[in-house]
Amino acid sequence: MKLYKARVAQIANEIVAALTKEGSLDVEPENRPEAELDLVAIMEEYLRRDRALRERVREHMHSRSVPYDQYGKLRGQMAGSWNHPTGDDVERFLARQFVENFMISRFVDEVYADDRALYKRVIELLKIHHVDEKAIREEAQSKVKNVREGTVEYEIALSQAIREVKQRYGLIKNREERGQRDRR
Repeated sequence: MKLYKARVAQIANEIVAALTKEGSLDVEPENRPEAELDLVAIMEEYLRRDRALRERVREHMHSRSVPYDQYGKLRGQMAGSWNHPTGDDVERFLARQFVENFMISRFVDEVYADDRALYKRVIELLKIHHVDEKAIREEAQSKVKNVREGTVEYEIALSQAIREVKQRYGLIKNREERGQRDRR
C-alpha cells in the first residue's frame, strides 16, 4: 500500500465511522474529530519517516555515485535497518498502530471487538484505499506516446503525466490548491 497525504483524513474518518457504526468502538460524537485526528497523526508520522527514508537513500546514492536503478534495492535495505514498513507491510503496520491507539485513546470510550477482529477489519478498510500504481503509470504512459522513450524529455513528460493522473484521482493536490491552503 502506498499512503497518500491527500487521503489521510478520509481514511481516518472512514475507519472511525465504520467501526463505530458496526459497534466495534464506542466514540461519543463530540470526541469523534479527536479520535480521527489520532489516526491522522499516526499516518502523518509514517509519511514523515517515509520522506526521511527516501531523502537518506537519495543522499546515500549521490554520495557514493550509485546508479538510480539500484534505488529500490537500497531503499528496501535501509527500510529494513530503520524498521520502516514498505509495500504490503504498511497496511499491517498502520492497522497495528490504530488498534493500539483505540485501546489507549481517551477519545474512544469503549472497544467492544477483540484485537484480532479489530485488526482484521481495519486491514479491510485500508485495502479499500489501495491504489494501483501500475495502472496509473500505464495511463500516464499512454499520454506521452508522442515522446521517444529513454530520453530526458520522455522522463519529464512521464513525470508530469503521472502527477496529472494522480491529481485527477485525488491522490495529490495540485500546486494552486496547496498554495491557497498554505496562505490561510
